[in-house]
Amino acid sequence: MHLTPPPGLARTNLDVPAAPLRANYLPLVLALLAPFLLYFSTAASMVAIWNSSETFAHGYVILPISLALIWRQRAWFAQLPARPWAPGLVLLAGAGAVWLAGRMGDVQVVMQYAFVSMFPLAALTLLGPRLASKFTFPLLFLLFAVPFGEIFVAPLINYTADFTVWAVQASGIPVLRNGNRFELPTGSWSVVEACSGIRYLISSITLGCLYAYLTYRSNRRRLVFIGLSIVVPIVANWLRAYGIVMTGHLSGMELATGVDHLVYGWVFFGLIMFIMFWIGSYWREDEQTPAEAAAAAAPVAHEAGSASRAASLVPMAIAVVALAAVWPAFAAFNDRANHNPQPVALAEPGVAWPPGSGFADWEVHYMAPDARLMRVYQAPDGRPVQLQLLYYRNQSKQKGLISSVNRLAGEKSPWHAVSSSLRTEQANGRTLALRETVLNGPGSPLLVWQLMWVDGQYTASNVAGKLRQAQGKLLFRGDDGALVALAAPAGDGRDAARAALRAFVMQNFGAVDAALVAARGP
Repeated sequence: MHLTPPPGLARTNLDVPAAPLRANYLPLVLALLAPFLLYFSTAASMVAIWNSSETFAHGYVILPISLALIWRQRAWFAQLPARPWAPGLVLLAGAGAVWLAGRMGDVQVVMQYAFVSMFPLAALTLLGPRLASKFTFPLLFLLFAVPFGEIFVAPLINYTADFTVWAVQASGIPVLRNGNRFELPTGSWSVVEACSGIRYLISSITLGCLYAYLTYRSNRRRLVFIGLSIVVPIVANWLRAYGIVMTGHLSGMELATGVDHLVYGWVFFGLIMFIMFWIGSYWREDEQTPAEAAAAAAPVAHEAGSASRAASLVPMAIAVVALAAVWPAFAAFNDRANHNPQPVALAEPGVAWPPGSGFADWEVHYMAPDARLMRVYQAPDGRPVQLQLLYYRNQSKQKGLISSVNRLAGEKSPWHAVSSSLRTEQANGRTLALRETVLNGPGSPLLVWQLMWVDGQYTASNVAGKLRQAQGKLLFRGDDGALVALAAPAGDGRDAARAALRAFVMQNFGAVDAALVAARGP
């Protein structure tokens, strides 16, 4: 949206000395620079992801674009006075509290969103709602710098696989599907993270929001175009995946299986974006009519002369910086108080079942824990049951129980998940919520039950686990956590494997719990 300074205000602005305006807004600039120093590690974590992932490399251009959009509308600083807004400190304190909660639970994306949100909230506090509202989009656009979206990778993979298999079958080609892997007569395919389309989706949403802001003034048109920028890349990626599979099939697996696979993806995405923006340009409304400009002049003209009398920003700028500094200071103190220098001593639990053998060569693909225990026991029916315990202490982004990189099977593992669901089981009078997953791989499939032990409680939810981890640290109880994974062969049916796992839980889970409690210590 192009905001042309309202008629008649240009002459008024000549009466506002430029030097006093610049001097008055100097505290604003300093207050907005302070979070970069106070939360430097959070800012650095964002840059590290920009460097390591092509999906989020666009983060480098977000700040320059935001600054350019603010500069584009800089006339408002001379037309409206800055009126510090004290209630904004409450919102800023809320952002700091959210950052601290993310810090306690070691959830980077929460920390990063809270950190970035401090900038528009600080601007709102220092400038006041009237002036800050003129820069709403440029300030909120900063949120696109946060590398977020990995949570959508798994569903995007599933939807892409569903559509691709359906489209190939509709083309008259037989397909044998196994999870997100499928086979055609000419070769095998698998839908992995690079095929999910998350890169195209994030890029499309970012560009779509920017285009809608610059091209339209109607919020309805903006929302419609942003909606298209979400739907179009998803559907386009489905068509891309289908096209790649068909190209490989028709060429005898000689084309669209290597580098050209990725090149084709970006060329196809660029073409789709060009068409979408070209069509969207037919409804552009980026120019104000003379009547609209005159109407805009009325509510602003009476404040233009008061810009030189804007309230001093120094007291509020000091309050903003002081409030922002509270949270990292407490986090540093909390880290020292919660750090446990003792090595983890994870003893083998006193399981009543005898040792077993003949279990498949599989182990969970998690970050390296402080202690790991893997044992195989023999169920009363002779079925082997595997127990894996992974114990974590003094967790960080390089070593944590709950992380997006932690999976039951790695991307290059011969094992892969074909289904997953939540269920509850009884153990020693307590109800356990756990996740059941079926893994296919060499030989017999495996039925896996997994749950997490965090701050002395069990959960199968990553969100609940992170909240309990944050709670434990805030109460100075440390951040110890563990994964409990049970697995049994399911070649003769899931019900039989499920019965063996249920018997293990009922008879031996107390011993597993005691081992974890002993490892945590007093």
